Amino acid sequence: MTRRRGPPEEMSPREARDRYLRRRRTDATDSSVQSWRYRLKIFVEWCEGVGIERVGQLRRADLSEFHELRAAKVEPVTLEGEMHTLQSFLEFLSDEGAVAPDLSDAVHIPKLDSEQRSSDKKLHARDALPLLEWFRNTPVVYGTRQHALLELLWNTGARQGGIRALDVRDFHAPPDPYVEFRHRPETDTPLKNKIHGERPVELPEETGDAVAEYVAEYRVDTHDDHGRQPLITSNQGRPTGNTVRVWSYLATLPCQHTDCPHGKNPAACEWTEYSQASKCPSSRAPHHIRTGAITHLLNLGWPPEDVAERVNSAVKTIEQHYDKAAPDERFRRLKNRMEDRRRSLVNDLDPTNETNTTS
Repeated sequence: MTRRRGPPEEMSPREARDRYLRRRRTDATDSSVQSWRYRLKIFVEWCEGVGIERVGQLRRADLSEFHELRAAKVEPVTLEGEMHTLQSFLEFLSDEGAVAPDLSDAVHIPKLDSEQRSSDKKLHARDALPLLEWFRNTPVVYGTRQHALLELLWNTGARQGGIRALDVRDFHAPPDPYVEFRHRPETDTPLKNKIHGERPVELPEETGDAVAEYVAEYRVDTHDDHGRQPLITSNQGRPTGNTVRVWSYLATLPCQHTDCPHGKNPAACEWTEYSQASKCPSSRAPHHIRTGAITHLLNLGWPPEDVAERVNSAVKTIEQHYDKAAPDERFRRLKNRMEDRRRSLVNDLDPTNETNTTS
């Protein structure tokens, strides 16, 4: 006989969290589910710490207390994300009949302006370009995994998941180098925007040469669990997202090509170690490289629409979250657009222009 499930309000916070995530897997990417799991893990552990054993015990005052606790520990943008997830979780529990129907209304979500919601942290072009030049001109590191990874991240502006999803077959070597981003969720490499994230991205010739060197000389010849050949590999096959992040931190350590900007001796610095590279104030994660690359393209005069197509993002998202140009850079960019694109239109305003004279 099948054992009947108990009343929903009797679920423990941990059981409720797991049921919610199982439900969300049907309409969300793995990375989104993992993010929600981490956020709710904090809430579940808090519940267990204060003696809330069943979700039916949750009250509005509990949510207020949890909000105050998190607000004292995290940045406003992090708090906003956590509270959105908690509210969605409680709405699910309400639909299940596990909590009061209006309990989710008690979750306070901070109202942020665009400056608060978007981090200014990025890999600046003034750091990225000398670093790439060093990789390209130093034989002992040319074409290594860190070099190939940095070339791809900077010159495609792709997300971490997109780089991780690339196979060898997706890389097309010079003389016309490009990579193809493909949505393959059935073999554990979905793209954030799914089928709409599929696109070819042309590479600079120098990047194509470096990646080709990596494939020929440094790539570990291995397959993932689905028999596919990842482009960027670890000894175990396709790297995890966390592994790609660590490689990114290592690839962007500035002391590789210049004096340490933090006054440390690289030979004795713990930040150069595999597990410590993220602690270096100058090292950067893939998201920061993406932000810097997008800002750089805009500063070069690329139309936002073309940048959005290349990096698979909406123009509005780029303007709000990725365009981190300094005020003088943004002014220069706008001035160049004015001179390049509008001069002829401004000339049309001149009443002495013969083309404006009517007969």
